[in-house]
Amino acid sequence: MNQFLNKSFVTNLLSVVIIVIGYASSAHLIKSIGFFALSGAITNWLAIYMLFEKVPYLYGSGVIPDRFEEFKSSIKRLMMEQFFTVHNIEQFIEAEEEQGSKLLNLEPFLKAVDYDRIYDSLVSSIMGSSFGAMLMMMGGEEALTPLKEPFIEKMRVTLTEMTESEYFTTALKQGLNAHKIGVDIIDKIEAVIDKRLNELTPQLVKEMVQAIIREHLGWLVVWGGIFGGLMGALFAFA
Repeated sequence: MNQFLNKSFVTNLLSVVIIVIGYASSAHLIKSIGFFALSGAITNWLAIYMLFEKVPYLYGSGVIPDRFEEFKSSIKRLMMEQFFTVHNIEQFIEAEEEQGSKLLNLEPFLKAVDYDRIYDSLVSSIMGSSFGAMLMMMGGEEALTPLKEPFIEKMRVTLTEMTESEYFTTALKQGLNAHKIGVDIIDKIEAVIDKRLNELTPQLVKEMVQAIIREHLGWLVVWGGIFGGLMGALFAFA
């Protein structure tokens, strides 16, 4: 029974009680207030009901389930135009850059470099060149073995210094264009939103809207009863 003890039920019940009191006392003013209050409350309750449910022969009823595609489009438009705009994403990326945040951490990349393979490629190139014959007379590739560790260490230091240089950082920022990144992010966000909205059904949309405004809609019935009662009093005095 608790589900019936809401604002709409209480307002309608009070209106009926006022009508009964009016008939019992033969007071025209009280009856008028009761009937007008009941009329205002029921009218507003029916209007609210018609938002969510289809009523036969009443054009315009069930507008939320019927227009759920438009609701979905409005939700997407609100999110994409007010929150996830290219301008907003660009501002976020640029702010991160100004604060010194790194869009790309190159330390894992430098650790993943196969320096042994670079050295082997260098040796292979040397042996395939005109110096190869000279090295063969000096012991071949084994003659270069003592140079391997110094070469790898020097290569590691050189790459680290290069990636930390201002020139490289500037080139990297130019390559990681904030506008292009923003557009890519927007495309991914839009795809996620589309996927989620496509999963919505008229019933889910109805439940979502009801969950948001159900509590406040009850006050429409209350105020309908109050203003209806006031109009009833004015009608009786007139």
